[in-house]
Formats: sequence, structure tokens, C-alpha cells
Amino acid sequence: MLSPDSVTRQLNDQISLAKSFVVIAKESNNLQFAWELSAQIRNSQILLSNAATRRTPLTIRESETAIRDMALLLVQAQQLHYDSSTMIMKLKAKIQTLEEQVGSASEKSSKYGQIAAEEVPKSLYCLGVRLTTEWFKNRNLLKKLNEKMEAEAKIKDNNLHHFCVFSDNILASSVVVNSTALNSENPEMVVFHLVTDEVNYGAMKAWFALNSFQGVTVEVQKFEDFTWLNASYVPVLKQLQDSETKNYYFSGINDGGKTPIKFRNPKYLSMLNHLRFYIPEVFPALKKVVFLDDDVVVQKDLSGLFSLDLNGNVNGAVETCMETFHRYHKYLNYSHPLIRSHFDPDACGWAFGMNVFDLVQWRKSNVTGIYHYWQEKNLDRTLWKLGTLPPGLLTFYGLTEPLDSSWHVLGLGYTNVDPQLIENGAVLHFNGNSKPWLKIGIEKYKPIWDKYVDYTHPLMQQCNFH
Repeated sequence: MLSPDSVTRQLNDQISLAKSFVVIAKESNNLQFAWELSAQIRNSQILLSNAATRRTPLTIRESETAIRDMALLLVQAQQLHYDSSTMIMKLKAKIQTLEEQVGSASEKSSKYGQIAAEEVPKSLYCLGVRLTTEWFKNRNLLKKLNEKMEAEAKIKDNNLHHFCVFSDNILASSVVVNSTALNSENPEMVVFHLVTDEVNYGAMKAWFALNSFQGVTVEVQKFEDFTWLNASYVPVLKQLQDSETKNYYFSGINDGGKTPIKFRNPKYLSMLNHLRFYIPEVFPALKKVVFLDDDVVVQKDLSGLFSLDLNGNVNGAVETCMETFHRYHKYLNYSHPLIRSHFDPDACGWAFGMNVFDLVQWRKSNVTGIYHYWQEKNLDRTLWKLGTLPPGLLTFYGLTEPLDSSWHVLGLGYTNVDPQLIENGAVLHFNGNSKPWLKIGIEKYKPIWDKYVDYTHPLMQQCNFH
């Protein structure tokens, strides 16, 4: 009973029991006692959270007071002599009613939230149309862009700091480039490689020709120009030709609620999402690249990422296993023998969105080939449901170097984040549905993104951005 594991287990057991007594105390209208129990539960949870953050077990000495105080409250709860059988019946009935209400509300919230997250704001659509028109109308833009590029020397110079973004969102991409440039100690050393689709290509080229970013070099490509990107080589493109896959993602037919709506979102089959697994083919001359999602804001100088030692690994990423739902078993189907035999279910997950990729090691390890293998095995969607993180966890298993957590702070698009983490973070990630350019964005985090948007730009004002 004196081992660190038993201390943690004892605290967790006390918390579970105390939560039950909180419910009973409220049902009995003993609100003062319910408050005391809740306060002690929070104290115990803080202890456990601090231990998890520092990655060392709780000691008996630091947990002794919390365990004793909670034990006294639990004894007091037992002495109140609640009518257990009556209370159990009441609680069961209440739980059943609440579960039904929560289930209904959760389903509606998920559907409406997903629809809102997939919305393209009118102002963003307007910007794309006006920029595309400008690109084809204004002959000087191409000349202006070519002057900025200074030939192809910088694009292939491995002495510079290369970043890549794959996106169809002009404004979000602009924020990533602008925030990186403004916080860079040597912006002239920074090269951004933007890859978009044919629809947004002209608009993206026009925007980065019209605007200056502290001397940062910006290259814009469209993935339709990559001749190697075809169904015979790329499993995702092959799957898009399959009639069953088309029905699953594009028919709009409900499968009786078996699959959450977010897993049936066609955006996860977008080539711009899966292009991250082909970075060495996209940039054959480069040796190291920092990959950034288009929903991030950079607030520190990132040059230090290029001197990090990845210890022979391919991917440098921040781990996300401080809580159990960020471990492998939450993303993958461990009832499948192929998953069970190859991957530790308690292995630490990590985040896409700010990744350092050693492309020399990538090519040596044939990482893209590993990705192809797992995509082919998941044709029937039995290994994982959808998205790029699950195949990423499989592809880079044993090839990922953990980075300091301050390099990449997640959660600004779906939850409350510790202000201290935000202040110290180099890259802030608005992962989740509540993107800062949408009406459903979390209000208190929008200013972090807004300060890198030039709302005085004539095109921004014409399209009613505010």
C-alpha cells in the first residue's frame, strides 16, 4: 500500500466514491456538504494532474494530506445514513432520463457543429473570387511574383529554413506566413512552400504577389501539377474510384447512427490532407522541412527547430498522452489482429500540425511506402475510421522524436487552454471545429489570430472582413 501506484489508485478510488456522494448530497438538498466534497475532489485531481504533467509518480508525502482529508469527508458521508435503496432507485431513473437527453442533444450538437465547421464564410469566398479575377486580369502580378522569387535558388537552398503548408484557405495560409515572418529573427532566411488546389491556385498566387511578408520567400504550387499523384500510386485516389467508398462519404445516406457524422466527412479524403505523407516527392531537393497546418498561429521564432537533433528519427512532434484519450488505443481498432500484433495500445500519441521532418531519413526508411501499406490494409475501414492522424501514428511508429511541449500548443479550437501554455507556446493550434475565421470560433482566442490579419487591406474591406 506504500508504492506510488497504490497512492495514485487510492486517490482515484476516493474521487470516484466522492463523486457518487456529491450526487446523493445534492439529491438530499445538503448543498454545503456537496460543495465540500467537490472542493476536495478538485484538490485531488490537481495533484494527479501535476504528477502527470511532470511525468513522475505521486509521493506518499505530498498526497498524505489530500488522502486523509478526503477519507474524513467520506466517513462523514457514510454517517449521514442516506436511504441507500431509495436513493439508488431515484438515481437510476434520473440517470436513464439524463442519458436519453444527452444522447439526443449530443447527436444534434455534433451534426450542427460539423455543418458550421464546414461552412465557407461569404467574405472568404468573396476574397477568393476577387483575387482570382485579379490574377487573370492583372498581367503585372505574374511579373511582380517572379521578381519576388529571385529565380529558384532560395526554393532549393538547404541552408535556409523551409516550411510547408497544404491548404485551400487563402486567409488562413496568409496568417501562418505572416505570423511566422513577424516573429522570425531572420525572415529573409524563411522560405514558405504553399500547395493548394486548382480552384484556389490563381487567388493564392495573386495574394502572395500583392502582399509583402518581411522578406519571406513564398512559393505557390497546385497539387494537380504533380504527375506522380495518380490512382496507381496513391491509395486514397484509388479509394475515391471505389463505388462503396463514394456511397459512404458522398451519398448523404444515414447508416442509422452507427458512424458519427464527423467520420463521414469527405474532407478527410482530400488530397491536401494526405499530401503530408508525400513531402519528399513534393520537395525532392529539400533535406528538412517544418510542416504547419493552416489553422495555426506562430508567435515565437522557429529557427531553433532546424537545429534540433531528431536522433535518427524522421518526425519531430509534441506528444499528447498527458490524458488517456491521446494514446494509441483511442485512435485504432485493437480488436483487429494486425493492429494488436504491431502496436502498443498505451504508446504515446503525438500531434500533426507542427512537425519537423528529416527528409533524408524519410527516404532511407521508405516512410511513404509504410503509409501506402497501411492505407491498403484499411480499405474496408476496419483498422481506423478516417483522418490523417491514425495512419500517421502507424506510419511514424518508432520513427518519432518527442519535442518539448512548448513548441506546439493544441486545443484553441475546441477547449479552454491554460493561459500560461498559450503565453509560452511557439505554435498555437486552433484544432477542432471552432476555427478563428468562423462565427463559431472561441471568442477569447480570436484576437490571437486576428492580429495577423490586415483588415485595412482594400480587398478585405471590399469583402466585408471585420
